[in-house]
Parts: sequence; C-alpha cells; structure tokens
Amino acid sequence: MAKTRSELREKCMIILYQWDLFKNSLNRDIDDIIRENLDIDNDFVKDIVYGVVTHQKEIDELANSLMKEWTIDRLDKTGAAILRIGLFELKYTETPEIVVINEAIELAKKYSDESVRKIINAVLDKEINNK
Repeated sequence: MAKTRSELREKCMIILYQWDLFKNSLNRDIDDIIRENLDIDNDFVKDIVYGVVTHQKEIDELANSLMKEWTIDRLDKTGAAILRIGLFELKYTETPEIVVINEAIELAKKYSDESVRKIINAVLDKEINNK
C-alpha cells in the first residue's frame, strides 16, 4: 500500500535524525540510512533528504536568523530534523505553505515537546512572512 505524504515526511525525519547521529561515522552514509528506512524506492523521500543534506548549512543559517536567542543546534535532533524539512520545503519546493506548517507541527506533536513545537511553528511562520 502506498504511503501518504505525511508518512513519507515522517520517514524523512527519521532518516535525517539518524544522519545527524551517524554522519561522522566512517561506515555510514546517507544512502545506507535511506535504504534501511525505506521498504520502497521513493523519489519524494530522496528529494527531501538529499535536499536537506545538500543545503543544511544554508538552512541552519536561516533557522538561526529566525530564532530569538536560540540556535538550531540547541534543539533536540528530532526537532532540528523537522525544522530543516520544513524550511527546505518552504525554500526549495512548491509545497503549499499551510501544508508545510501543518505537517511540521504534526510531526513535532508526535516527536518533540511543546517548547520545540512552538519554536518550529514560530520559525516557519517567520520565514513565510519574510517572503
């Protein structure tokens, strides 16, 4: 059965979380992590994951510029992955803004605490209003 975009975004978050944990490991690369987490070959997941990894420095700088007295590296790795996905989708895809925010908040409700959810919501909202 085909997965929904919400389920695929959750896979992206899990892959990016693991990438953040293992990126300095000599025997792990992003392709291995994707293969381990997907039972199907999915272009949507690959586009998001490779896009976030490729543009991570720029995404992190943007996130930091939109946070008040906080930085993305202070977020838990799950919250950081969710925020990076949201910012990537806002900047580099044609996903409707409301969908990006709703998807990020739903993931944050499931995997992060309320303070991280509020930060994610505020940062994505600021980016939308800065366009």
